[in-house]
Amino acid sequence: MSNQNSLLDKKKLHFIGIGGISMSGLAEIIFNKGYKVTGSDMKHSITTNHLEEIGITIHYGHHAKNIAEDVDLVIYTAAIHDDNPEIQAAKARGIELMTRSVFLELLMHHFEYPICVSGTHGKTTTTSMLSHALLAANLDPTISVGGILKAINGNIRIGHSKYFVTEACEYCDSFLDFFPRVGIILNIEEDHLDYFKDINQIRTSFQKFSQKIPKDGFLAVNGEIENLNDFLAPIDCQVETFGFEDKDNWVAKNVVYNEKACASFDVYYNGQFIKHLILHVPGKHNVLNALSVCSVCHHLGLDLDVLNHGLEDFSGANQRFEIKGTVNGITIVDDYAHHPTEISATLSVAHNYPHNNLYIVFQPHTYTRTKAFLDDFAKSLSVAQNIILTDIYAAREKNPGDISAKDIVNKIEALGKEALYMSDFNEIASYLRQQAVSGDLIITMGAGNVNQIASILLENNE
Repeated sequence: MSNQNSLLDKKKLHFIGIGGISMSGLAEIIFNKGYKVTGSDMKHSITTNHLEEIGITIHYGHHAKNIAEDVDLVIYTAAIHDDNPEIQAAKARGIELMTRSVFLELLMHHFEYPICVSGTHGKTTTTSMLSHALLAANLDPTISVGGILKAINGNIRIGHSKYFVTEACEYCDSFLDFFPRVGIILNIEEDHLDYFKDINQIRTSFQKFSQKIPKDGFLAVNGEIENLNDFLAPIDCQVETFGFEDKDNWVAKNVVYNEKACASFDVYYNGQFIKHLILHVPGKHNVLNALSVCSVCHHLGLDLDVLNHGLEDFSGANQRFEIKGTVNGITIVDDYAHHPTEISATLSVAHNYPHNNLYIVFQPHTYTRTKAFLDDFAKSLSVAQNIILTDIYAAREKNPGDISAKDIVNKIEALGKEALYMSDFNEIASYLRQQAVSGDLIITMGAGNVNQIASILLENNE
C-alpha cells in the first residue's frame, strides 16, 4: 500500500475530518493534482468554507451516506475510531482505508526532498520559519503546516519544485509512516501518554523516525537531548546538532533580547562565525528553532542571507504568542501552549514582554495529559500571579471522571499561590474586564477553544 504508484488508480478520495488543519491541507494538495475529493466534518469552519470555495464537496456530520458510490479511497486521522459510521460503510463496501500519515507518506514520494520537522514542541513555528526561508530563496516549496501562516494565507501552499515541507507528529507513531529525506528533531519530552508508555518509548519512536532518513539524507537535532550519543548511534545519515554549547555544530552566542522579548544573536558553525540573526518572534526557544533552520538551509546549499530575508517578515504562526489586539490599553495574547514545558516557555516570554499585571487563562488539553502532568502544570503556572483555570478540553477523549481543572487549582494552592476556576467563557471575560487595567497583559493559553475568550474581550473594543 505504501508505494508511490498506489494513488494512480484512485479517482475519488474521501477525507473523514477534512476540517482538521492537516487533513484540509492534504485534501487541497491532492485536489490540485486533479483528483476528485469529498470530505466530512462535524461543523462549518473557516477551513471548510475555503475548501468548499475551491470546489470540494463537504458533508457536515458523520454518516454512512457521505461515502458516495464512486469513492475508492477513504483517508482518516487517529482521532477517528472504528465505530465511525463512515469507516463502517467503507469497510462494508470493501473501499480501501488509509490513515492520514500513510497518505502523507505517499505524497512525499512525489518529491525529491521531503523535509519533516519533528519534536514534542515547536513544530509549527519551526516549519513556518523554514518555509519563510525556502520562499525567500525562491525554491517554490510545497508546504503543509499545522497552523495558519500569513505568508501563504493559510496552512497549505502548492509548489512546483522538489521540496516538500511538513510537520511530523509523533502521536500514535504517525511519523513512522513518513518518508523523510531531511529531518529536524527539536526536542524529545514526555507527552501523549495516552499512547506512549513512558519517555523511553518516546525516545525509541523518535529514533525509529530518524532511522528512516536515507544514508545520503540529513538530520538536525537538538544537542541538549539527553544521552544524545546513544540516541544517534544507530542513525546512518549525516547529523548536525544545534544549541547554546560549543560542543554543538550550530551555536547561538551573544544573545540579546529586545523590549518585546525577541532575540538577536550571532550564529556560529563548527566554531566559525557565520552571521548575525534578528528574530521577530519572542523567546529563547525560538533561538533554537532558528538554529535548526540554519542547519537545514546550509545542508541544502542556501546562502544564509535568505534567513534574514525570510525571517524579517515572520512574526509567528497563529496562536504562538499571537497578539490578538488591545482593548482599553490591555494587550490580549493567545498562545497554543498545552504542555508544562510550553507553558514555562510562554511565561518566560511574557516576563520579558512589557506589561504591568499578567492574567493567565489556561485550558488543559485532554484528560490523560492533565492527569500525567498534574504537578508539572501547577508548578509551571504558579510562576504567574493571576491564574484562571477553565474546564479540560476533551479533544479525542471521553471524561474518565477522575480528573478536572479544579485539581490543578488545588495543586497551585498547595504551592502557596492563588488560582481561580471558572467554566463559562463569558464569565471569565467579564471577570477580566473588571480586574485588568490599561498596561496589563492577558494570555489565553491552550490547544482547545480557549482562544474564544480573546475574541469575546475584543468584541467590545471600540
